[in-house]
Amino acid sequence: MKIRSKNYMNKDVNSLPFYKLQASGNDFILIDNQKLTFKTTQLKKIARVICRRRFGAGGDGLLVIEPSSKRDFKMRIFNPDGTEAEMCGNGARCAALWAGLELKTKDKNLSFETKAGVIRAQVSAKKTSVQVKIKMNTPSRLKLNIPVKVLGRTIKVNYINTGVPHTVIFVEGLDKIDVESLGRTIRFHKKFKPEGTNVDFVEVLAKDYIKIRTYERGVEAETLACGTGIAAGAIITSCRLGVNSCQLTVKVLTKSGEVLKVYLNKKEDCVENVWLEGKACLVYKGEFLTREVRDV
Repeated sequence: MKIRSKNYMNKDVNSLPFYKLQASGNDFILIDNQKLTFKTTQLKKIARVICRRRFGAGGDGLLVIEPSSKRDFKMRIFNPDGTEAEMCGNGARCAALWAGLELKTKDKNLSFETKAGVIRAQVSAKKTSVQVKIKMNTPSRLKLNIPVKVLGRTIKVNYINTGVPHTVIFVEGLDKIDVESLGRTIRFHKKFKPEGTNVDFVEVLAKDYIKIRTYERGVEAETLACGTGIAAGAIITSCRLGVNSCQLTVKVLTKSGEVLKVYLNKKEDCVENVWLEGKACLVYKGEFLTREVRDV
């Protein structure tokens, strides 16, 4: 299916309208597929082409907005390698910002479908750069202190699913960690096959303040921030430090330099009602003209 552009001097140019958004440096391309113009096979190709940095618009993922009969909309997320992910925390915050601006909803509270479940969102105002807060999926499959042999030595890691799988490793001197090399090794480790895992390196700065760097599955590189990883790091930290308060707020410093907040309810080993809050921004709107996308 081809989309006609009326905004260029050449009226016959075929183009794909898109939006560029970012949340804490985690950047995304968003396309509106509410008319179901594109099928999954086409979306996979679009993601591979449009997310390529220097050759495409560039992004950590492709967000696709589709109709929902039960919620405000459905969000799908495709990685730069074309694989479809179940959930993306910062992507969800960007999608909520877009919906607040483009769907003309009167309510600041939204709910939308993802492959990992329904996400609730609160958008603070109808502006292009605002605080967006989302309720994360209930975490599952929590496992602490798992021995894993990596690069000839055994280390202890922690595992949790916050919509997608995450392995959390506590370190000192986070800035000196080779996230790309070590992260890639753990991401593909046989312990986490077949789905693989995202890998989060966490340095505890205080009981309620951590610093994090993440190697993202599907991006296959370190990103400036990862919403589900931020939630994973905050939850595992609260478990590791033996915090048993009913309500907690954990501040998380990301690679981008921005600080996000994770709110959670914790009682012993049970964690629920997890919210992620931080700034999201609509950077620009554009039209993609590359033939590889026009011909999908």
